Amino acid sequence: MKNIVWHDHKIKKEDRESLLNQKGCILWFTGLSGSGKSTIASLLQEKLYKNKKITYLLDGDNIRHGLNSDLGFSEKDREENIRRIGEVSKLFVDAGLIVMTAFISPFRKDRYDVRSKVERFIEIYLDCSLDECEKRDPKGLYKKARKGEIKDFTGITQGYEKPLKPEIFINTCKFSASESADFIFDYLKEHKII
Repeated sequence: MKNIVWHDHKIKKEDRESLLNQKGCILWFTGLSGSGKSTIASLLQEKLYKNKKITYLLDGDNIRHGLNSDLGFSEKDREENIRRIGEVSKLFVDAGLIVMTAFISPFRKDRYDVRSKVERFIEIYLDCSLDECEKRDPKGLYKKARKGEIKDFTGITQGYEKPLKPEIFINTCKFSASESADFIFDYLKEHKII
């Protein structure tokens, strides 16, 4: 951008990571509504907190109450939703935090764009059949989408592009939320993020 110059600071991400005794990263939870993104991310956050790790959880619904309250669910708005979340997540990673994002994020390109901006992007695909997600339907959204009350609903009237090579794949029809959180925690230890 014209007349805007990046200002480097003396304290770097590595300094903050050393202070926090963890590696800043994005844990990008993706999957259909009802697949367990918010539930598993929340359980993982509790587990990390108990282990004295600093995290922040960005939840799709919560973000749309503030930062992204001006966006709808068209393809263009979803793209902007994820772009903004990516930029916020990038700042948290630079601060040395483990940021968890619980967003459907239905388009591969949008997830790839965020991945390309940070050093540590861990895509966590929570695979769950549409039938099971509809049975769970914790917010009653599938029911509304089937009645035509919600337009552009992922899995019903809008597609979902499954990740091609996620770092973590969990079938949440087979594993409980607690087991899933434990699996991700173990991955973080194994890869020396915590």
